[in-house]
Amino acid sequence: MGFMQYAVVALVAALTTLAFTPVVRIVGIRWGIVSHPGGRHVHKGVIPRIGGVAMFLGFAAAVLTEYLGERLWGWTPVLTRLGRPVIGVLIGIVCVFVVGMLDDIFDLRPGQKLLGQIAAAGIVIAFGVKISFISNPFGGGIILLGVLAYPITLFWIVGFANVINLIDGLDGLAAGVTAIASLSFLLLAVQSNVLVAGALAAALFGACLGFLRYNFNPASVFMGDSGALFLGFTLACISLLGVIKSVAAITLVIPLLIIGVPIFDTLSAIIRRSRHGQPIQMADKGHIHHRLLGRGFNQRQTVLIIYAWSIALAFGGYATRWAPPALRLLTLVALASLSGLMAHWLGLFEAAHHDDE
Repeated sequence: MGFMQYAVVALVAALTTLAFTPVVRIVGIRWGIVSHPGGRHVHKGVIPRIGGVAMFLGFAAAVLTEYLGERLWGWTPVLTRLGRPVIGVLIGIVCVFVVGMLDDIFDLRPGQKLLGQIAAAGIVIAFGVKISFISNPFGGGIILLGVLAYPITLFWIVGFANVINLIDGLDGLAAGVTAIASLSFLLLAVQSNVLVAGALAAALFGACLGFLRYNFNPASVFMGDSGALFLGFTLACISLLGVIKSVAAITLVIPLLIIGVPIFDTLSAIIRRSRHGQPIQMADKGHIHHRLLGRGFNQRQTVLIIYAWSIALAFGGYATRWAPPALRLLTLVALASLSGLMAHWLGLFEAAHHDDE
């Protein structure tokens, strides 16, 4: 699959998202699906929050283009080659998008939302997408996960969906971080020859770029849960389609590095709330973006700092894929140290204000 094929897929996603975002913005205002200022929200004024619909349509148009290209224009077979796993992934993506959209419109209870995510992930797993084995990092051979493959894969997919959702707190943040991650996955997929992961990553990258035109500060539309859950879930599935073809344990570490900032943000929130005796699920103003704003950076500067941090981690993840073992360990230690210093500087583990304060 050549560069041109990926470029066309990404371009279709970007242009479709670009075209539909103003439409869904009008629908959001007309139907009252909006986000109000206050609490953890740092925006001013009432802003529609169903931009995820436009991104989903962009992604869907790009996947359809890929399919038509394979059927009609002699493109390298990608979607048609893997069969069942791809069908499972696409059904799962549609399901999680619907869950997110229902939450945007009706404000689902957390339990209902989680159940919807688990059902969507269950479909993907039922179609054969799972982490079945990893290489033994301490010796030769592989470790078969057996029945553990199911809960581990489920946790992986639902976890990815939620970490993107958690960082969706500033204009352009979740879309930008996902664009960086999907571009990184695209490069890795091309070099590892996992073409289906590359095609889906190109589609996701294009959708994020198209949306950023309206979502970067000052944003005129938010993605809502229909966008954030869709982005995280799709990233998880792309990473798993890449893992299926490889036994190297490092292939599991790389996706975690590539979305390292939202994962780090989530882990620090869990540690922070546990240390101070607060419920883990309680929202607060202690996330990375809140801390940076508290340091005096404006919204744009904060988002750009997190982009730079994400690019550094993604570059590290990309480098570890091809580096010799000794250098690989050194890279991981350097990236962990950088993130640790950032955490200390921002006071991520210190108590934070809550929504009602």
